[in-house]
Amino acid sequence: MTGLFVGVGRWARRRARAARGDAGDSGMTAIEFVLLTPVLFFMIFATVQFALYFFADHVAQAAAQAGARKARATADEQPGAWRGEARDVVDDYIRQLGPQLVLSPDVTMLQPERNTVGVEITARVPTVFPGLDLTVHAQSSGPVERFVKEGEN
Repeated sequence: MTGLFVGVGRWARRRARAARGDAGDSGMTAIEFVLLTPVLFFMIFATVQFALYFFADHVAQAAAQAGARKARATADEQPGAWRGEARDVVDDYIRQLGPQLVLSPDVTMLQPERNTVGVEITARVPTVFPGLDLTVHAQSSGPVERFVKEGEN
């Protein structure tokens, strides 16, 4: 008689699983895990890569703006020395804000016109994905500040 009750118990458990809808889904969780894990990891790494690029772009832009401010302020008083001072300001900004984010920066001093100066920065960004080569580009320029006495032009 106990065999009959064991058989009825198995049958009841199978019916309960079938009613819940998991009768034939015993391996689906493992398959879903195997298929979705790489997608999840890619999304995480892509988010990290976007954050690295975004922050490096902001560091390069801030450095270019600071260098251009220095160049605008000193280009009239020191016609040749402004380039070195602006370069020092750019290097200090990069060193303080993101030395590991703005890799091998190429800093160019711009003087498109006689009364305008500026700074242009091109640099590489570290990547999470092998073989990906990303660069940031920032440029800032403006008119040279000249202080004249009242009544002079």
